[in-house]
Amino acid sequence: MKSAQITGYGNTNEVIEIRQTNTPNLSAGKVLVEVKAAGVNPIDWKITEGYMQQMIHLQFPSTLGLDFSGVVKQVGEDVSSDFNQGNEVYGQAGVPIGGSGAFSDVALTTATSIAHKPKTLGHIEAAALPLVGVSAWQALVENISLSNGQKILIHGGAGGIGSVAIQLAKNLSAHVATTVSTHDKQFVQELGADDIIDYRTQTFGDIVHDYDAVVDTVGGETYTGSFKVLRKGGIIVSLLEQPNAELMEQFGVKSVFQFTQVNRERLSKVADWVDQNKVKVNIEKTYSLDEAGKALDYSRDTHPRGKIVLTI
Repeated sequence: MKSAQITGYGNTNEVIEIRQTNTPNLSAGKVLVEVKAAGVNPIDWKITEGYMQQMIHLQFPSTLGLDFSGVVKQVGEDVSSDFNQGNEVYGQAGVPIGGSGAFSDVALTTATSIAHKPKTLGHIEAAALPLVGVSAWQALVENISLSNGQKILIHGGAGGIGSVAIQLAKNLSAHVATTVSTHDKQFVQELGADDIIDYRTQTFGDIVHDYDAVVDTVGGETYTGSFKVLRKGGIIVSLLEQPNAELMEQFGVKSVFQFTQVNRERLSKVADWVDQNKVKVNIEKTYSLDEAGKALDYSRDTHPRGKIVLTI
């Protein structure tokens, strides 16, 4: 089998190698999957360049990749009878969560990190969904409990998480404002956004007021500036910033740092929601496994509209 591995930390074109590797050994609680496509996330290039080494300890060579969609090849002992050979599944197979890495022909993963693939999506779209779909679900449904008629501001609406979050918020009958660049306005309008703010030419704090919730995928000044757009008792969920106690007290709002946890239960709920509501998963660009380095560079150097996927 073939895998995209790193031999150490550094620039993608220096440390990523496409290598012939051995099929991982199946063990109890694990599932062996034939990977059809693998989603590319910003954490992939951050791991490659060493930004995550204090949190994630790797043994080299290490296969990259978290998100995937594929077909079950073998099922280990102590795995639920829900998974059988030939099932189409999606989820994560990252090394940090006990998998063998998704950027590979075949991946080993824990049974708790996968679910049956959404029936309405092909493998490429499904591979783009695990991290961003669960991130949006965890933020809007679990942390915010967004409901009918509430107002939410979603930063970075054209990105992977933002584009799914807009659709989920509209499905929950919320009023959605979002920040995007000029060329992404029509894209988020088609997703259902009600108010579209061009962050290059407009200041969202001058336009949005008394909102119930904010989802922050940008961080920095965008995070701190979001407190003043919330009503008292509102909530901001950030995927990048730890709660700022001073701003929470000043504005009378709640702030939550969300560490997204992709698991079978959430993946199953996201898949059901996708199938019921014809959710659009936008793929900006696909690369082959051999082009994994180019894919990570593109993820790092641009703001993709939706997601980047490796076709395996």
